[in-house]
Amino acid sequence: MIFLKFLFSGNFIKQIIKAIIFFTIIIILTLKVLNIITHHNNHELVPDISGIELNEAIKMLDENHLRYEVIDSAKFNPGLPPFAIIELFPVSQSEVKKDRKIYLTLNPSGYRKISVPNIIQITRRNAESMLKAVGLEVGKITYRDNIGKEMVLEIRYQGKKIAPGSVLPKTTKIDLILGNGNRL
Repeated sequence: MIFLKFLFSGNFIKQIIKAIIFFTIIIILTLKVLNIITHHNNHELVPDISGIELNEAIKMLDENHLRYEVIDSAKFNPGLPPFAIIELFPVSQSEVKKDRKIYLTLNPSGYRKISVPNIIQITRRNAESMLKAVGLEVGKITYRDNIGKEMVLEIRYQGKKIAPGSVLPKTTKIDLILGNGNRL
């Protein structure tokens, strides 16, 4: 009974109202300070730097008060110059805050290097599929007298004989010398 009288007393209600006012003021001040600290509604547009070389892109990002980080350069695009921007995140024309880090994917200076598989004494069909699987292409095919019909006798790159395990750029054309099935 005494507890109920205390809950409905004027003194208790005044203290509750003071506490509500105090916490409301604290919350409002906290939100205002957070808006100032986090630069609320103070955005920069990410410039369109796709396809532009890295040095020029850095200048554009600096002018817009943005930082950058190169995260990848594995996908080679022959249509773009080396070290050009292939992708960026956040994407162009996005609104970001000042000093935001923009993540860049660069075009490498060339295709990555691939080891030529051992296709000697393998049929043409299997050799072609093995070369395509690793990212190499089949170039010119010539035949030589040999009992092994359609069997790979030699592999060449730019007219020179190469050994399996040689390292060449991806999408390189490999010439094959095959047997024609005729005895020597």
